[in-house]
Amino acid sequence: MKNRRLGNSELFVSEIGLGCMSLGTVESQASEIIQAALDEGINYFDTADLYNFGVNEEIVGKNLKSVREQVYIATKVGNRWNENKDSWSWDPSGTHIKTAVKDSLKRLETDYIDLYQLHGGTISDNIEETVEAFEDLKKEGYIRYYGISSIRPNVIKKFTEKSDLDSVMMQYSLLDRRPEEWMPLLENKQISIIARGPLAKGLLSEKMLEKANEDGYLDYSYQELKDLLPQLKDKLSGRKLNDTALQFVLSHQSVAAVVPGASSVQQLRENCRAVNSSSLTEAELDVLKQLTKVNKYESHRD
Repeated sequence: MKNRRLGNSELFVSEIGLGCMSLGTVESQASEIIQAALDEGINYFDTADLYNFGVNEEIVGKNLKSVREQVYIATKVGNRWNENKDSWSWDPSGTHIKTAVKDSLKRLETDYIDLYQLHGGTISDNIEETVEAFEDLKKEGYIRYYGISSIRPNVIKKFTEKSDLDSVMMQYSLLDRRPEEWMPLLENKQISIIARGPLAKGLLSEKMLEKANEDGYLDYSYQELKDLLPQLKDKLSGRKLNDTALQFVLSHQSVAAVVPGASSVQQLRENCRAVNSSSLTEAELDVLKQLTKVNKYESHRD
């Protein structure tokens, strides 16, 4: 498994990480997937305090405790469950961040978090306060580095101006090429992209249209997907579709890692095989770019 440097940090993360949200709450099954990930050479595991009311962090922490020094654990903060645990509210305040990090550390059974990410963000947030909290946590040794998980361009832009973040997690795939608009800025700032949703909810897997619905996907209608998906597979003969999809995202040097979820060991291994396959040629990349849309964010206001 190849590794890439995350931003300006000392973290060299595997090109594919494990998005832990889809692990579920059956610990035996989750443990099998995590162990398979370790066997495949994955060293980056991404969770959040929001997932399963913190149970996800507990499962991740328990299963990585014995190899803690060999892996990187990333988690997220900013959302608070209400007392009934049927909805959550947004809280990027310094007070909440400094309290939540200690709760995450306890659940993860670790003394430090490798990458602490703001789980969202709005243009009206007090970004200076949020950044100050992250910087304080770095100085105190609770976290090593920080980033944000956001698809809001103006929030991303503001953080690049007011902080020393190392990463931005954002949705990016062949069917959602919006982040390409911002890659020059992030590359200039030496900030890495962590690509979530690289298989576009399974549309870019071998199941293709089985995962589609009548509403389509982003800018693509159902009929467009019906026409496009077979072409994406057939035009690059010899490659499976998830191979093509993951290698396309990794063809951009601003991407440090793709982080698809995995609800089974088989799914995980298929994605690892795809990442370990040969890189796309320039000719193959040109074909893919011609077939797909260069999506744009509808507005830069939020």
